[in-house]
Amino acid sequence: MARTAPKVERLADDGEALTDALERVLDVAEEKGTVTWSDVSDDMSSGEWGRLIESGLLVDADGAGFVIEDPEAVRDALAETDADPEEGDDDGWSQWDKLAALGTVGLFAGYSINSIRDAIGGTIDIALGPLAEVLPFYVLILVLAVFTGATSSILQDNMMDMSGMGDHQEKMEKIKERRKEAKERGDDEALERIEEEQMELMTDQLGMFKQQFRPMVWIMLINIPVFLWIYWMVFGPGLTIASPVVTLPIFGEVETWRQGLVGPMQAWIVWYFLCSLSFTQVIRKALDVQTSPTAS
Repeated sequence: MARTAPKVERLADDGEALTDALERVLDVAEEKGTVTWSDVSDDMSSGEWGRLIESGLLVDADGAGFVIEDPEAVRDALAETDADPEEGDDDGWSQWDKLAALGTVGLFAGYSINSIRDAIGGTIDIALGPLAEVLPFYVLILVLAVFTGATSSILQDNMMDMSGMGDHQEKMEKIKERRKEAKERGDDEALERIEEEQMELMTDQLGMFKQQFRPMVWIMLINIPVFLWIYWMVFGPGLTIASPVVTLPIFGEVETWRQGLVGPMQAWIVWYFLCSLSFTQVIRKALDVQTSPTAS
């Protein structure tokens, strides 16, 4: 399963004891079919057992014990964690992620520096120029919007684990309820423990936000060059191809792609975002991509 690996990675981030506990539970489950607390109580603490259940990797087998949700995927994820202990640092970003972020920052300069924009536009034009000669420019923008929407959706689906964020939110709600109850009964000792748990969850939340930002780096690395090429076409040598009279939905007839439609937003920008937003929603629906927190 695509979301099994991130769950195992989060356990690994919480310490080697949890991955050892997961390996032990996996061995027993594969040997007996199911696993119960009594089978592994000598090898782990009750807190570690509870953490495995909370992660969603260990699920109830209709009262007959527990089973691993996807044993093969868990085994593969554990092997990758053991094989590449230094692939990512404590914030979950690999060297490739950081290089992508650096490249994205460099691409942003293309919005304000003409020489960089021209270099990027000329390079991308090697691939897209022939299409611009065959397709009407508004169709080409639509095709590019579908491409960027599809790649964005695929990257989000494979790199984001919204179930983890959903689990985290559920834990925060439960802690708030426990804190309220402890405060009502005047249990200072319980309040102190709950506040410590809250601090730990807040630290975990920061790490999750960093993880959720990872796909955005790769999305921008793909989308920015495409957007800069369209800009280069409209304001550069491709203007003769990019400037026929067209009729856009809602806005009606447009004489030039540089025409302002929504405040300072010109026709080409409006048309690109209309296409991108519309088709991205369709693609996400088709691929069942989760972009909001859900429980595992």
